[in-house]
Amino acid sequence: MTFTNPLREMWARGEVTRGAWCSSPSAVVAETLAATGYDYVCADLQHGAVDYPDAVHMLQAIWGQGATPIARVPANDPATIGRILDAGALGVVVPLVSTPEEAARAVAACRYPPTGGRSFGPVRAATVMGSRDPHDLDQVVCAVMVETREGLERVDEIAATPGLDAIYVGPADLSLALDLPPAYEHDHVDHVGAVAAIQGACRRHGIVAGVHCVGGEMGARRAEQGFQMMTLVNDLALVRSAAAEELALATRGLSARTAG
Repeated sequence: MTFTNPLREMWARGEVTRGAWCSSPSAVVAETLAATGYDYVCADLQHGAVDYPDAVHMLQAIWGQGATPIARVPANDPATIGRILDAGALGVVVPLVSTPEEAARAVAACRYPPTGGRSFGPVRAATVMGSRDPHDLDQVVCAVMVETREGLERVDEIAATPGLDAIYVGPADLSLALDLPPAYEHDHVDHVGAVAAIQGACRRHGIVAGVHCVGGEMGARRAEQGFQMMTLVNDLALVRSAAAEELALATRGLSARTAG
């Protein structure tokens, strides 16, 4: 084996990885986030405005700035997963995985025979990894999202799936599944317990626990809880909050001068 996935390497050393999320279809934004120093940047093909051609350019830009490019796929579909991996994503986040069978399906889409069913055609992936050896190409990260009530009930079985690298908490959808308003963090005992249950299952089965956060303070709390993969920022949320803050500052300053 001549290639090692940077995320897998960091996790093997027990390190925490911090990432950024891209909902906008912009290679320039993805490149800028990667250059900031995040360990990974994720192109969101599920809820973002990103489609496949956008994603290819974004993956190139992210890798070019030294961050690990990953993608959230829109569904647990082998063809979709294989295509984005062939384009050079070094990992996928697969949404709405509720059973061990669904987790095994996601893993199989990421691995070549005899351990999986991924079709061979690495296109750009071979360039990124510098190899066409299936053992190298198999180093992609497979993370599944547990965000349903059934997934929560079967999280131990999901975490025990052979070949699975990580479970990534989808806290907003998990909130809805628990009859709570969608949010990344709740004080409600059910949500706190659900997040802890997912992290605990990952710990017991020796895989990485990942979670979506709103900012660095939340990320630091999650790291203390044992999470090794935290997405800290979303590009559109950053633009929205920063733009609103600057507008408010200008408005308050103008009001103060007018009143004076």
